[in-house]
Amino acid sequence: MTPRHKTLRAFATLALFFSIFNPAQAEEVGEIGVDWLGNDIIIEAVPDPDVEGVTCHVAYFERGLIDRLQKGNWFEDPSNSSIDCRQTGPIRIGDIDRGKGGEEIFKSRRSLIWKKLIVKRVYDEANNTLIYLSHSRQVQDGSAKMSLSTVPLFNASEEAAE
Repeated sequence: MTPRHKTLRAFATLALFFSIFNPAQAEEVGEIGVDWLGNDIIIEAVPDPDVEGVTCHVAYFERGLIDRLQKGNWFEDPSNSSIDCRQTGPIRIGDIDRGKGGEEIFKSRRSLIWKKLIVKRVYDEANNTLIYLSHSRQVQDGSAKMSLSTVPLFNASEEAAE
C-alpha cells in the first residue's frame, strides 16, 4: 500500500469515527458541487427539537478531498454558513430557554477538534419571535461570520410539545 493510500485510509477512518460519535441531528436535503476539486455546498434541514412546527435550513461549505490534499489542511472546513427558518406546521412551543443567551439546538464539527457550526435559538418575548443564529464556535480566533433568521409566533401554542 502506498503512503498516499495509507493517508486516504486514515482520513476515511477518522471521518467514520467522528460520524459515529457525533450523530447528525439534521437531514441533508441538498448538495451542490461548486468546482472540480470536489468542494460542495451542503444544505441540511434542522427541525427545532423543542418548537414543533419550525424547521431551519442551514447551508455550509464542505471541502473536497482534492482541495484538502492540495492545501494540506486536512481536518478543517470554512466557518461560513447561512440559515433560514420557517414555520412548517402548527407551532407548539415546548420547554425552551428564554434567557438572552439562547439555547443551542444544533452543532456540527467543522474541524477535527476545535471548530463547530452552531445554531442557537433566542426567544424575543417583546416581539413574540424566535430568532435563530448560525455561527462558528472556535477555541480562539472566534469568527464574526454569522447568519440570522426569525420566525414570528402568531397563534403559537405554549403547551409542551408531545
